[in-house]
Amino acid sequence: MTVSTLSTSASSRAAIPDRQGRVRISVDCMGGDHGPSVTLPACKAFLAKHPEAELVLVGLPEALAPAKDWERVTLVQASEVVSMDDPVEVALRRKKDSSLRVAVTQVKATADAPANAHACVSAGNTGALMAVARYVLKTVEGIDRPAIAFGLPNQLDGSTTVLDLGANVDCTAEHLLQFAVMGSALVSAVDGKEAPTVGLLNIGEEVIKGSEVIKRAGELLRDAGDKGLINFQGNVEGNDIFKGTTDIVVCDGFVGNVALKSAEGLASMLANFIKQEFSRNLLTKLVALIAMPVLNQFKKRADHRRYNGAALLGLRGLVFKSHGSADAFAFELAINRAYDAARHSLLERVHDRIAASLDGLPVADAADSTNPEGTSAAVGSAGAVDRAA
Repeated sequence: MTVSTLSTSASSRAAIPDRQGRVRISVDCMGGDHGPSVTLPACKAFLAKHPEAELVLVGLPEALAPAKDWERVTLVQASEVVSMDDPVEVALRRKKDSSLRVAVTQVKATADAPANAHACVSAGNTGALMAVARYVLKTVEGIDRPAIAFGLPNQLDGSTTVLDLGANVDCTAEHLLQFAVMGSALVSAVDGKEAPTVGLLNIGEEVIKGSEVIKRAGELLRDAGDKGLINFQGNVEGNDIFKGTTDIVVCDGFVGNVALKSAEGLASMLANFIKQEFSRNLLTKLVALIAMPVLNQFKKRADHRRYNGAALLGLRGLVFKSHGSADAFAFELAINRAYDAARHSLLERVHDRIAASLDGLPVADAADSTNPEGTSAAVGSAGAVDRAA
């Protein structure tokens, strides 16, 4: 076990030691609502189940003390913490040695040395994470904006990958096409589907429905499908996400975030309804005992913790966002997702698919590419990255 006191700039130049085929994950141990009380137990559980993996734990020195004797762990100290309500400008300009930024820097490769980790996981402030990751890692050539991608459970005992889930409120048709390409690379790499199906979220399946942006996006996606860049299936509606009609559903961040939060709220409400009905009287409680195996299985399938860990796609490095309120079980699964993505070379697959698709991808508004923030809801005010130094 190695203890490091590298600063942000120094740690970005640290060469990766010989891993003997191991995957190394950088973890922001200070992020989220609970910090080290959740992240450290999750990391310990992950290491126990993955003897071939290594972790880079980033945080305040006193917070990392319990992990000083752990095997296959490198400790990297940070002097600051980005709180869940810190504005983006604070995370970028004032807290340059935060655990969040240092953790992201571990996956940044330089001309002098490779990255110090294959992927990064944080449960911290979503806006800050997106902005810092975009500033430190930059976007892949051909991609104007990163997107948050996440798998929502469907009735086929699988998941439907939806993007964007909150990084970009206002999107052009070209952005939605880029999201489809990135989402296809993600599902192909992690789920092993060579030609995952793609649907465009709309208010109806008919091509004449939707806003002008959606109609234009549909045209671009159909054209990309004809060229073999993606496996586009047409428009889908909100209920298709949970039917599993397509492997991937593309939408802007405003719609995606509303869909995600609505699904979480509905799942919580239904669970409470079931609990209330089985608790009404002695008879219903007895019935609950008989139905306990079924109820436990339902709870397991509907447990949102099992679907924790959203990928920030389009960056020159793998970054995964855990839910801020995640417990140790959920945070461990987020680390698992990052590990699987790194093990299946997600970053390289995204690069290869985008490179192969560049000639067929329309160029988005040139003005947007000069503004690292765009009109992103998650990352805050426009130009915040430009003003950071």
